[in-house]
Amino acid sequence: MNRLVRILIRPALVLSLFTVFGLVLAQAANPVVQVRYDAQLGHILTDASGMTLYVFTNDEMGVSNCSGGCAENWPPLTVEGENVPVAPLAVPGEFGTTQRDDGSMQVTYNGWPLYGFVRDTAPGDTTGQAANDVWWVANLNPVVQVAEHPEHGSVLVGPTGMTLYLFTNDAMFASNCAGGCATNWPPLVGGFNAAAGVAPLAGDGVSGMLDLIERADGGMQVTYNGTPLYYWIRDSVPGDATGQGVGDVWFVVEP
Repeated sequence: MNRLVRILIRPALVLSLFTVFGLVLAQAANPVVQVRYDAQLGHILTDASGMTLYVFTNDEMGVSNCSGGCAENWPPLTVEGENVPVAPLAVPGEFGTTQRDDGSMQVTYNGWPLYGFVRDTAPGDTTGQAANDVWWVANLNPVVQVAEHPEHGSVLVGPTGMTLYLFTNDAMFASNCAGGCATNWPPLVGGFNAAAGVAPLAGDGVSGMLDLIERADGGMQVTYNGTPLYYWIRDSVPGDATGQGVGDVWFVVEP
């Protein structure tokens, strides 16, 4: 039985040089894990080199069931010692380590061991997504949280604390924002095992129902009580809500 060591990572109070879309989340020095936004898969975990990290649904919480030839194709993310030396900033959930059969310490996220994939050759590659219906990119969880805004009160935010919006021209469980619209209003997509249809994880205070809808580009967009959720490209740091009231059709979402 592998031994699991959990380390709670609390969001940083101040996040500088932060950007959500397409770039790596600001980190402390020498990060073991980073965060990248993918237009179809959402906020995904990567290693220090920017290579995508995956979870294996045949694992157990805190226990890796991938060894031998499996581990050659899906190299475990390991560290020296029991602790994750440097944690990502403003990332919800728990990072820790679990001891593998060979004695090495594998990094875990919310209890799930993390792996790379040998067929990914460059940062941003996600060729292992949905492999054999048991390998999935590692997404940030919870996907939706509640934050207090000084002007708008309680609002829904994504996993990195960025404000979420609704589009009044959408229909229930259907997005009418694509192309240039989706460039300016990136949909909240992904979530652990999203492609397998597993419901997104809600943070404390999120009392409504979270679900997933498939977009035309194949991405799985998160909905709240049937309403698709989006970011606004002009928001730059958590707490920004500059998209409120844009065109009289975009509004922050109250929990």
